[in-house]
Amino acid sequence: MPTTPFPAQRLKYAATINDEALSESTDADFELAYIDIGNVDSQGLVHDIINYRFEDAPSRARRIVRDGDVIISTVRTYLQAIAPVENPPDNLIVSTGFAVVRPSNLLDHRFCKYALRANKFLWEVETRSTGVSYPAINASDLGDIKVSLPEISAQRLIANYLDRETTRIDGLIAEKERMLALLEEKRAALISRVVTRGLDPNVPLKPSGQEWLGDIPAHWPVERTKNLFTVRDERSDDGTEELLTVSHITGVTSRSEKDVYMFEADDKAGYKRCMPGDLAINTLWAWMGAMGISPLAGIVSPDYHVYTSKGQLLPEYVDLLCRSRPFIAEVNRWSKGVWSSRLRLYPENFFEMRLPVPPHDEQLEIVRSVEGAIVKSGV
Repeated sequence: MPTTPFPAQRLKYAATINDEALSESTDADFELAYIDIGNVDSQGLVHDIINYRFEDAPSRARRIVRDGDVIISTVRTYLQAIAPVENPPDNLIVSTGFAVVRPSNLLDHRFCKYALRANKFLWEVETRSTGVSYPAINASDLGDIKVSLPEISAQRLIANYLDRETTRIDGLIAEKERMLALLEEKRAALISRVVTRGLDPNVPLKPSGQEWLGDIPAHWPVERTKNLFTVRDERSDDGTEELLTVSHITGVTSRSEKDVYMFEADDKAGYKRCMPGDLAINTLWAWMGAMGISPLAGIVSPDYHVYTSKGQLLPEYVDLLCRSRPFIAEVNRWSKGVWSSRLRLYPENFFEMRLPVPPHDEQLEIVRSVEGAIVKSGV
């Protein structure tokens, strides 16, 4: 039996927009809790509310919000920064980059928070936005978008159902995330152990002479990195090759496979070439593990250095080293700078590091063992 769609009404007839703002004459010492656009994610969650004195707050910290309001980012609307305001402190203020939607008695505030995240509404917001780099929508155009508006009693029933279901789903997600975190911990421990000790628990050990390595199999040599790698400093002529990005989780992956926003320069001529099996290290973020082996040919930005193995270390084994926490800590030690945000790993420092060099057959066994364990247990 076909269902009858709910009646729809323009948002401006079911809610008000931007009702209240802080006066410019607000006491300079008034302390406000501030939400900027960057503090709201695409799931509607608010992160890192910042406290300011009014005198020190950004000039855009002006919109007053109340319990039951919904804030909608009117700039970079593709980010879908839309969040309900629930039990806010009395001093909560949001950026003028948000439109503050306040439901009338025709619109249940709990139903409103779902209606404004419906796919059709999100599509209308993006369609009506103007601009290329920073698409934006004004409050007037926002108010002209229609929202579903069943009877208020039906809205409350729908909101009750969605509240229950989203709570249940959030619980399942939290449990899944907890399991994934435990599996990732297990995976990291496995990798850290086998890349420095090998697979044979009974093998004779010797001191490596390196604090981060500790004891290693007696037949493994330790080599200075400059004897194991060379810098590949080849540049793209026109920047048309596949742009790669380094992730400390996945290694080097093509941009098309990453569901993230990544700045891309208009002109990529002069970017560094990277070939399959090369080690790409992000100079600025190596201390956080931003490095990996490239599985394909492409280019990386000038923020990276690209290294080619001389043959003693297999790329697959090097990639495991890059996932090893002791190795990342050693990279951190060799990175130079005053604060963590300014640490840099330059080739001259990278080449001073010492790495274990298992025989090729053991490197292959280690790689296959880790791959098998990951497939078997899901780590």
